[in-house]
Amino acid sequence: MTRSAAIDVGVALHCGQLLQPVPGGIGRYVDALLTYLPREGVGVEAFAAGPPPDDLPVDVDWVDLGAPRGGLRYELWHRIRRPRLRVGGSIVHAPSLAVPPRDDRPFIVTVHDVAFLRHPQSTTRRGVEFHRRGLQLARRDADLVLTPSEFTRRELIAEGFDPATVRTARLGCDPAPAVADPIVNARVAATGVSGRFIITVGTVEPRKRLRLLVDAFREVQRRHHDVTLVIVGPDGWGDVGRIDFPGVRRLGRLPWNQVDALYRRAQLCCITSVYEGFGLPAAEAMARACPVVTTTGNALQEVVGDAGVLVPPDDVGATAAEIERLLDDDAARQELARLGPARVASQSWQRTASEHAAVYRAMVER
Repeated sequence: MTRSAAIDVGVALHCGQLLQPVPGGIGRYVDALLTYLPREGVGVEAFAAGPPPDDLPVDVDWVDLGAPRGGLRYELWHRIRRPRLRVGGSIVHAPSLAVPPRDDRPFIVTVHDVAFLRHPQSTTRRGVEFHRRGLQLARRDADLVLTPSEFTRRELIAEGFDPATVRTARLGCDPAPAVADPIVNARVAATGVSGRFIITVGTVEPRKRLRLLVDAFREVQRRHHDVTLVIVGPDGWGDVGRIDFPGVRRLGRLPWNQVDALYRRAQLCCITSVYEGFGLPAAEAMARACPVVTTTGNALQEVVGDAGVLVPPDDVGATAAEIERLLDDDAARQELARLGPARVASQSWQRTASEHAAVYRAMVER
């Protein structure tokens, strides 16, 4: 394990996302900051209204804010800006739109997307209200707003944020470690998946448009009877429509080493989300030389660039056609397998943490 660098700046980082039943992509982001910021010379005081997770890095301090916990605390933060924070650090960073009350320290908020504005039907009414209020507070109270993509930065500017206060700090994807083929094969076998398969990874919720993917897959099945669609990810909220059909395997939440192995053995990864602020599964798939088919009109297009295949969102026919084309064309899949790792090689979690550390130091010095 890499030793921490000499600490020269300290951040209080809200880590409530790690206590959620489904931490999701924001949880991955928070976990990466906890792991890599100390290696960049940043002392981290993690805080949340609850005890620390079991896998907290040893060089991170955790402050349990106590009662009130969960949603009640967030509602109080958003409505009356109480209770005040009692945490250390020379800077405060809220890595989501659960925005704590600020004090006289520099204050940073990360806004991952505004899906709740663009596609409000894809979340609950309470969720829309909560995130709208968090966005208002970020615009009003934050000294700096970070976004995981240029796409989200443009979205915030369109919502009235001062461009000078919004900066992109992309999320990361570490290079895939070398793993012996027998180990990969054993991990795939442990999931019960065999033969040729397509994979999709993410929380099962309406915005992921899984029913569209299943409909496209059923068209593909007419010629490719031996191919399975594998859906990996925990249940989120909301009705995603019927997705349980012959040839579709729902595996739920899996250990990371099994997800890694499935990426490595899949014919391709297909992500049909109508809206994303980044798209970690696409980057993770490309890092493992898994060809990616995904949607235009959101940050996924920015993530995959020319190293993946892009289709219009909500277009079943186009999605099915591109999946079938890649299944039939070994050379096209091999070319995407070559392009993918190169595309994501320059953006590791360590680099993400380094960019955050530079932001923290600049804010404190200012």
